[in-house]
Amino acid sequence: MTSPAPTTARIGIIGAGPGGLTCARILQRHGIAVTVHDRDSGPDARNQGGTLDLHADDGQLALREAGLLDEFFELARAEGQEMREMDVTGAIRTHHVPDAGDLFKPEIDRGQLRTLLLESLQPGTVRWGHALARVSGPAGGRRTLHFTDGTAVEADLVIGADGAFSRVRPAVSAAVPQYTGVSFLEARFDDVANRHADLSELVGQGGAHAADGKRGLFAQRNSGDHIRVYVIQRVPVDWIASAGLSIEDTPGLRAHLSGEFAAWSPRMRQMITDNDGPYVDRPIFALPVPHTWEHDPAVTLLGDAAHVMPPLGVGVNLAMLDACELALALANSATVDEALRTYENTMLPRSADMAKMLENGAEHLLSADGPGFGGDDGRP
Repeated sequence: MTSPAPTTARIGIIGAGPGGLTCARILQRHGIAVTVHDRDSGPDARNQGGTLDLHADDGQLALREAGLLDEFFELARAEGQEMREMDVTGAIRTHHVPDAGDLFKPEIDRGQLRTLLLESLQPGTVRWGHALARVSGPAGGRRTLHFTDGTAVEADLVIGADGAFSRVRPAVSAAVPQYTGVSFLEARFDDVANRHADLSELVGQGGAHAADGKRGLFAQRNSGDHIRVYVIQRVPVDWIASAGLSIEDTPGLRAHLSGEFAAWSPRMRQMITDNDGPYVDRPIFALPVPHTWEHDPAVTLLGDAAHVMPPLGVGVNLAMLDACELALALANSATVDEALRTYENTMLPRSADMAKMLENGAEHLLSADGPGFGGDDGRP
């Protein structure tokens, strides 16, 4: 099959997360048509999660190419770059406070970033309620996207931006994410200035982390006077069921975690006992290092679909940089095949290097010495 020109190709992006939407926005800025398919029933179908720090050397570069950097800075919280490392009593061991005017990695809520990107797209770009079941078609040839509602569409290029458990990935790779042995349990706190004043003071304007070598807590301030706390443990992936509990059993989980953190101070334990509403189970998975695939002129991956890694501050930034570079390659290449080769020749080595650096990185979140948040290079 002769590879089509990007301007005439039928391009389907799977996944309306930051990576997929960034790619779509930059493509449209260059006059290239694209459709984004997402499994959610609509943009407000579910909570988008916590806050993100977008780095000047990757995530912000992508937003500049998307023409959205000024709008991002209007929403971003520079003060969110503050980082506290504490011990199990709540005493501060190290404290990073951003300099005035420091915009290297300001914070923005995931939901705010997604809305910013969605509102920048042409009407009808995103087709909601399109959960991908599989991709069919010969390697190197035109592909068909099969959705769970029984519909199907053909595409000259399929871009998998659909996360760790990508339904596009099997079209080019047999790799599947493996459990890292570390699990997060998310707790949410609302109206913290009034209802959780002590926690608000403890966490500060950005993030706060503590660990004892076996377990840890990471608290992160969100906009709208919310805080999210992540209880970090080295446990089996089914630890909740093994304890005779369910994710809906908030009192039971509180009691269990209170026992696990019994040696921690009451001030620190409020992060696992005073939350508003249910917990969210977030076991940490990662792809093999390195993760590569044989080039296919009609299918590629970006973000977690290509290189899911431990959550150490690089995931969304790499996804948006991937998206930017892929979109620019398509805008500046004669054929889709040429564009994918250009993109993958840069993305795959970069992601392999980063994945190697962060391999087993989730373990650092359990270290009593801390993971090194707030370093000079702005990365964990």
